[in-house]
Amino acid sequence: MNPIGLILIAGTTLFPAFQLFALPNVSDQTALFSQYLGLAALILMAWGQILSTRLPGIEALFGGLDRVYVLHKWAGIIAMAAILLHDTIDAEMRGLGRETALTELAETLGEISLYGLLILVVISIATFIPYHLWKWTHKGMGALFAFGAFHFVFIMKPFAMSDPAGLFTGAFCVAGIAAYAWMLLPERLRPSRGYEIAALDQTGGALAITLKPRKKGIKPLPGQFGVLRFTGAGKGEPHPFSFSAIEPDGTLRVTIKALGDFTYGLGKSLKTGQEVQVQGPFGRFRLAGKKRQVWVAGGIGITPFLAWANALDASAPQVDLFYCVKSRGAAPHLDELEKIAKSKSNFNLHVIASGEGKRLSADMIADAVNGDLASAKVSFCGPTTLREALRTGLRRHGVTPRNFHFEEFEFRTGIGLKRLAAWVLKRKQLARLAPN
Repeated sequence: MNPIGLILIAGTTLFPAFQLFALPNVSDQTALFSQYLGLAALILMAWGQILSTRLPGIEALFGGLDRVYVLHKWAGIIAMAAILLHDTIDAEMRGLGRETALTELAETLGEISLYGLLILVVISIATFIPYHLWKWTHKGMGALFAFGAFHFVFIMKPFAMSDPAGLFTGAFCVAGIAAYAWMLLPERLRPSRGYEIAALDQTGGALAITLKPRKKGIKPLPGQFGVLRFTGAGKGEPHPFSFSAIEPDGTLRVTIKALGDFTYGLGKSLKTGQEVQVQGPFGRFRLAGKKRQVWVAGGIGITPFLAWANALDASAPQVDLFYCVKSRGAAPHLDELEKIAKSKSNFNLHVIASGEGKRLSADMIADAVNGDLASAKVSFCGPTTLREALRTGLRRHGVTPRNFHFEEFEFRTGIGLKRLAAWVLKRKQLARLAPN
């Protein structure tokens, strides 16, 4: 997470507080605090809309797109908490004037916004609710944010819209509504580059799709991904996929395994010559650094490492890739990786096949690299359970969180209550086992 982005969001959210509490002749400080909570909620909701756009510069300012999604989620949750407090703490002040039909409408829209957002936030964090329902209801948050902005503009308040607090918060409302309007545009109107499918190949139970640019293509770095829309395939919904190959002539390759409703049966829907629209590139999972490298891939998580391995320079530090699969026959692009390992002396491939009774552990990694992990950088792409087990185990071998790199794309992660409960339970168990 880029700290500059966090500071920016925190600073813009806190700024109206200095404006409000500098207002003269305001005796009801409790109501003034409630007014501030309403402004803070609007600014946070505006940031949530802006973060969802994937516009250029968002990643540079806030970190990788996976971190942007995390910020988007928590901006919404904190905004909802502020709205609930704003509604609970009386924000009405005496002597502000007489209510009109417009202010009454603003009050009504504020109530609709409150209860509508509450319902949609519950849907968002309740991960058992089907994805398609979550997706369409999630789009409704922007409309409810617009209701909240109307409420802010026309409600009676201790400052005018031309005052600093009004101008500042109003600007965020405009920016948030503009971002929402951008996200409502059809996918065909979003900036993208046209490609066509040049080849379709099966590899280890996955589908490798080679894409050639029709005109000018995008220029991803190894480890980045694009958002692909397969036009005319009956699967026009855009989805993110890492590039498993990036050629100098602009040709790209993505490797897809059938793991969900969208990817299942995708191979039967595609054919060579078919158009594909690609947005991007996105992601901060990049090959960099002068430290010794340890790469860990779980199943289809091999895709970014394929691009890394092909781009690995002969002068780069030693790399050990641990490739966890069910079997060698089910390992996508294994033959390609073996060829790279033979041609590059600084690239070591370790295939960990669970069907052969092997399970990757931190100790296994330490043994393979002769215990030289304290100065190594570990990069991971694979299942969450394996990632957490390795991150905990490798810490004992000197791998700090700063040197354990991964990207996490879970659009619906709840609010971490299960993880918190598991942590509390673990602490209690450790406390019982500790000597008195």
